[in-house]
Amino acid sequence: MSGARLFDSPEQVTRDLDAVDYLADEGLATALFLATSMGMPILLEGEPGVGKTSAATALATVLDTDLIRLQCYEGLGAHDALYEWNYQRQLLAIKMSETRGHALADADLYAPEYLSERPLLAAIRHRGPRPPVLLIDEIDRADDEFEALLFEFLGEGAVTIPEIGTIRAERRPLVVLTSNRSRELHEALRRRCLYHWIAYPGAAQVAAILRRTVRGAPESLIADASVFVGRVRGLDLDKPPGIAEAIDWVSALITLGVAELVPAAVAPALGTLVKTPDDRDTLVGALESGDVR
Repeated sequence: MSGARLFDSPEQVTRDLDAVDYLADEGLATALFLATSMGMPILLEGEPGVGKTSAATALATVLDTDLIRLQCYEGLGAHDALYEWNYQRQLLAIKMSETRGHALADADLYAPEYLSERPLLAAIRHRGPRPPVLLIDEIDRADDEFEALLFEFLGEGAVTIPEIGTIRAERRPLVVLTSNRSRELHEALRRRCLYHWIAYPGAAQVAAILRRTVRGAPESLIADASVFVGRVRGLDLDKPPGIAEAIDWVSALITLGVAELVPAAVAPALGTLVKTPDDRDTLVGALESGDVR
């Protein structure tokens, strides 16, 4: 990516993200600074709910640029992620040409104006004062074949369309890939990206996030809930609660009029904190035995 730096330092990344209520630690702020300064994609990995997707959203917000999102899933292919030909427009062009007595060559039909952009091509062709943030969310849900499709895009900031040729970005988009590590990613993809692991935040950072996101929550409840969530993560759960669950849980407690974290007040809102029957049973058992409190 050419042009002036988007941030002067990792500290500015921290300050700017803080201004939009995203609290980034030094490691993440440095990784985002390097990615935006070097024009390299960044792969963010971590357990579900630690703020990977929110990091990309916050980055687009502070840069005042477009967020283009590609949600990955099994079977995702080029026609969903890259481009698709607008067959209706092509057929209309053929009919209009026949009406006028002219024949259209393949080159006339397979021209840029007949392309329907999907997220990757939209990011390449983006026009604006700043490059867009392209979020390739949960890349580990896609197939190996889709990873291979990304190699040219990630490495060269370009895509190749057989009928047209290679299209290169005038300015590379800021690419953020996220992964929950449900499967191992290809080494060739990792080589093309900077990397950062986002760990579960500690109690102090959880408390800071809750203060910003759950308005009206008493400080004592925030402090106790932040510690409690950390202890819950230490249980043998299928899906330990992330930041989103912590926010939902404390919001539910406030809605129920709970101002103090006592065992009797915890149970009614557990559906916001744990999301499977087994996890609920494990947490209820831990509460009854006093393993978490």
